[in-house]
Amino acid sequence: MTVNLQVAIDHGLTPEEYKKILAILGRVPTYTELGIFSVMWSEHCSYKSSIAELKTLPRTGSCLLASAGEENAGLVDIGNGYAIAFKIESHNHPSAVEPYQGAATGVGGIMRDIFTMGARPIASLNSLRFGTLDYNRTPFFMKGIVKGIGDYGNSFGVPTVAGDIFFDSSFNENPLVNAMAVGIARHDAIAHAAAHGEGNLVIIVGSSTGRDGIHGATFASEEISEKSEAKRPSVQVGDPFTEKLLLEATLDVIQKKLLVGIQDMGAAGITCSTSEMSAKGNVGMEIELDRVPLRDASMTPYEIMLSESQERMLLVVSPQDKDEVKRIFEKWDLQCEVIGKVTSDGMLRVKKSGVTFAEIPASSLVLGGGAPVYHLPSRQPGYMRALPAETSEDIAEPVDYGATVLRLLASPNICSKEWVTTQYDSTVRTNTVAIGGDAAVIRIKGTSMGIALKTDCNSRYVYLNPYLGAQIAVAESARNVVSVGAQPLAITNCLNFGNPNDPETYWQFKESVRGISEACREFDTPVTGGNVSFYNENPNGRVYPSPVIGMLGIVRDISKVTTIYFKNKGDLIVLLGDITDTLGASEYMQMISQRAIGPVPEIDLRKEKRLHQLIIESIDQGIIQSSHDVSDGGVMVSLAECCMGSCSNGGYLGAQIDFDPGIRMDRFLFSEGQSRYIVSLDPGKFQQLTEACKKFDIHNHVLGEVIPDLLTIKGIMRLEVSEMVSANRRGIRFD
Repeated sequence: MTVNLQVAIDHGLTPEEYKKILAILGRVPTYTELGIFSVMWSEHCSYKSSIAELKTLPRTGSCLLASAGEENAGLVDIGNGYAIAFKIESHNHPSAVEPYQGAATGVGGIMRDIFTMGARPIASLNSLRFGTLDYNRTPFFMKGIVKGIGDYGNSFGVPTVAGDIFFDSSFNENPLVNAMAVGIARHDAIAHAAAHGEGNLVIIVGSSTGRDGIHGATFASEEISEKSEAKRPSVQVGDPFTEKLLLEATLDVIQKKLLVGIQDMGAAGITCSTSEMSAKGNVGMEIELDRVPLRDASMTPYEIMLSESQERMLLVVSPQDKDEVKRIFEKWDLQCEVIGKVTSDGMLRVKKSGVTFAEIPASSLVLGGGAPVYHLPSRQPGYMRALPAETSEDIAEPVDYGATVLRLLASPNICSKEWVTTQYDSTVRTNTVAIGGDAAVIRIKGTSMGIALKTDCNSRYVYLNPYLGAQIAVAESARNVVSVGAQPLAITNCLNFGNPNDPETYWQFKESVRGISEACREFDTPVTGGNVSFYNENPNGRVYPSPVIGMLGIVRDISKVTTIYFKNKGDLIVLLGDITDTLGASEYMQMISQRAIGPVPEIDLRKEKRLHQLIIESIDQGIIQSSHDVSDGGVMVSLAECCMGSCSNGGYLGAQIDFDPGIRMDRFLFSEGQSRYIVSLDPGKFQQLTEACKKFDIHNHVLGEVIPDLLTIKGIMRLEVSEMVSANRRGIRFD
């Protein structure tokens, strides 16, 4: 095909980008070269519209063994010679077109990012966004996506331990699927994603290359539309059983120190892995496509280079280690073929049947090299200026608190997610210490340590106030890992937004990054890496902005891990933090008004950090028996959740609340004011808690005590805990 400007535009390139390609090459590109540039300069691969803002995030820290973006995933030192690799990425566009395979391959791709570093995957998480439950396509999306995640993760043999799910009509046609993986490695067995050494061999391992996934990277860099259905070939097909074999073989060659470098073939396939590994090592590669194992021998160089077939890796190996590497992969029944060599001239050279189809400076293709960087215009969205302000006079007090609470507990964003979570294996590998509470805890075998994990983001908050909403996403995820007794260490993030060329969308993005940056600096939780997913729009508009935070915390003694549930009859129930009365942005407000109304609760990051320190110290010293942060649904929902998982002599433990907040009770119970926990403790330890609160300058309020079977609030409500459990469990039901 003759390459010209129109062909470049059809590939998603701009006229200016095409001119830049002409200048780099000094000639008109071949069709294969144009395809290579189009995927490598796509938003998905190059971060061209986001990198300038991402560089403002705190990306280094004393616990980090790799700076953000330096390797396939973030790498955090947890002591005793161990490191945790973790990362979150989106698979939104594929999942909107083919929910099952889109979600399944999202899990597979993020797992490969972990084990290419020499880390064995030990946990999987996911953050999902769906449309309203009454929308006709929501069951289609949910069933396919949840089954895809479950089938791949369960078959691969890694527990899915935590995550979050949010429902709103903005996601009706554009669900979000963010997959997070976590692995453990020894410091002395970490692999790197760079090529070195002229004459070293380039080897492809794993599955054969087919036509699935061609142009998946550019597909993920445009809006969802009716034409998206025609792009099903851009959705990859996964095989978790092959990936399990690939995992074991990869870890074997890494532990035997047989590799110079290794990279997963994810977005843009061979193109991305060859160009990025070359650029990182300041070398070039010469690739012979005749040697690439193919599913269809008629595939063109363009198709081979852009294929995103799953379960493949690119290795760089010294010639003397080739035979041993080949023996290991063949032992696991995996293909292992030499397809090229490392050169010293910095060029990515692609040949087939003696013909050169591409010859491009590798550095010109990648982020930090020749890939374009844009500083886009931004403007506060008009809808923000038109948002109604909530006042106490606008909201009538509930006539029946009991009925209101049951309705709230059954609402989609608060109800039990067991329909989802029971499809996941959460205990495989026997490392899971705690799930189903504020955060999951995974033990580090052979030590007393564990890691705490959680994803979080209230998309409504971010829609109403991107800066505050993003700060709260970081704070909430930190609050969750603190709740089990863990010290927050670092985050990974997945930033899901609409079209960046829309100034209002880009303003949302910039403000969110600013909020994340300030919160992470205050909490000393650097950003280890992650993903930006733009173009999350459909014909009905953009999705709620969703900067999802994946938080990692360290538990030094897993015997002290604390759960959210009340433990003993007669224990005191205490609110740590302030009495707040704003109902803005709350689930209660959404339920009664069916619209997003502000203002978003304010947050004092310094107070939040002091609260974290108070909880960690109180757990470590054995002062408190249970700990649960106050978030969606306010104090009322937190109290209910503390009851619903508790058990005593075959029955539930409840709560008797006698507290007078001095404000209208609905505003106290349903406010989602920040920086608060519900804790329970033996009355004999209340003085110790009071002293700790004084030390960290945190208010405490005794709400009542733990009783059997009932949740009562003096003068206004009396519910059986079993009633609440029934309401909570009927929120998500599909035939």
